[in-house]
Amino acid sequence: MSAHTGRSSAVTVVGLGPMGRALAAAFLAAGVPTTVWNRTPGRDADLVAAGARAAASAGEAVAASPLTVVCVVNYDASDAVLREEAVTAALKGRTLVNLSADTPGRARDTAEWAARHGVRYLDGAIMTPAPTIGTDDAVFLHSGPEELYEEHRPVLAALGGTHTHLGEDPGRAAAYDIALLDIFWTAMAGYVHALALARAEGVTGAELAPFAQGIAAILPPLFTEFAADTDAGTYSGAINPITSAVSTMTHVVHAAEAQGIDASLMRVIEGQARRVVARGHGSDGYSRVADVITGR
Repeated sequence: MSAHTGRSSAVTVVGLGPMGRALAAAFLAAGVPTTVWNRTPGRDADLVAAGARAAASAGEAVAASPLTVVCVVNYDASDAVLREEAVTAALKGRTLVNLSADTPGRARDTAEWAARHGVRYLDGAIMTPAPTIGTDDAVFLHSGPEELYEEHRPVLAALGGTHTHLGEDPGRAAAYDIALLDIFWTAMAGYVHALALARAEGVTGAELAPFAQGIAAILPPLFTEFAADTDAGTYSGAINPITSAVSTMTHVVHAAEAQGIDASLMRVIEGQARRVVARGHGSDGYSRVADVITGR
């Protein structure tokens, strides 16, 4: 980062939760002059010791750098900071990269607000946990004006990992984020339920885990196959028709409820699959559910 010294590479980080602190630490480690601010005081001591400048207010923080990166819990929290009159005024003519998590609609709304107030805006999403920031394992998604992204990419590269620009639509990064979080939390809910069911049957988590890893290994090629199915509308069920899948889902429901375990999640999944069968698509694959839940 030695080629990116001086005011042109300076950055402000607003929001010093675990992720915000990781972002600021990565900028500092790369030699980027970094100003930090958090609504709740007391979270900047380690960063200041590492060379960060602590701002007394959010307005002072954003005025300190041509680039501000905000990372807070959601867009209600970022709006509460950024839409204060003094902060909005200080951001005029500067670039704001919002790495907070929220919906595509909120991202587009923020982009419209930024345009009305002369703020140059990029939206983004962080797809990996805080310990990955500054390493090769970090994954960042960005959307908004490509020229603006290219202008600031050398400084954003200090955060490590891969950075992908997804297009001009400011809501596109959030769309990816929401879809990928859907995968993650649905999978985690299934795994936690499986641990509870296994425990009720006298199987420890440690005993189940190696086989759970085997199930996880089956998923990547299925992700590719299902993506092609839903894009093309083919929904092949040659190997595992949804009628067969429904049977295994029913087994999970019955086994769980026999142990007094809440099976409502699997009942929803089973119900969606049965709707596919009721519509005459029992020979299709499970990916046909995508049509059912979108009302097609």
